[in-house]
Amino acid sequence: MNGTGNDLKAKPLAIVTGASRGIGEAIARALADRGYDLILTCRNNTERLAALKSELEGSVSVRAIQCDVSDPAAVSSLFCGLTHLELLVNNAGAAYYGLLQEMTVEEWRNIIDTDLSGPFYMCRQAIPLMLKGPAEGTGTGCCRIINISSVWGSTGAACEAAYSAAKGGLNALTKALGRELAPSGIPVNALAPGVVDTDMLSVFNEEEKEAIRQDIPADRFLSASETAGAVLALLDMPAYFTGQIITLDGGYT
Repeated sequence: MNGTGNDLKAKPLAIVTGASRGIGEAIARALADRGYDLILTCRNNTERLAALKSELEGSVSVRAIQCDVSDPAAVSSLFCGLTHLELLVNNAGAAYYGLLQEMTVEEWRNIIDTDLSGPFYMCRQAIPLMLKGPAEGTGTGCCRIINISSVWGSTGAACEAAYSAAKGGLNALTKALGRELAPSGIPVNALAPGVVDTDMLSVFNEEEKEAIRQDIPADRFLSASETAGAVLALLDMPAYFTGQIITLDGGYT
């Protein structure tokens, strides 16, 4: 990471997982504009993450790290040497589209390990740092955890049973951890987007995407930048606002 440890303490520090594309990339851009130093992770798209790092660093410090959040050892390594952390955005996720009976055990485990266990591993490492409070000079009122869930975690989705189960678990984790950390002044909330216009839609053809769009009262998909804007809005909420699942679905539910 560019700069010294003292440089880092001049600005709040955020970790964004799954930051190489889509929602994670948009969140990284928004946080850089807000003045956060960044640690950005991805599992595979290291070239895209490196390009994003090069683009954003300058006014803020950016570190790009390949990290599989489903691996607790990799997550522990990610946190080595950190002395403070003001924001954790658990965005990394995996998806599977298909009938449950055709899903392999390995595919099921990949979804659960990435989308549910990954946030657990990240939070377990982040909380001790956050209990210290924001680093002096950052101007941050409190440390925060924001989980990126999905509307399917509440409603369920056909052919996305594992993803729905993982996101439902993430919603429950958010509510429980919000209660657990409320006495410490660390808000924990989740954003639950509906259908977002990202690469994850590539599993559908144009006819299928049109059918999905027609089910959305807003008559369009959510953009990644709108989701990032909701993250910024949460940063401006009081710490009393915690344990909430905020749905962004264009009136779908």
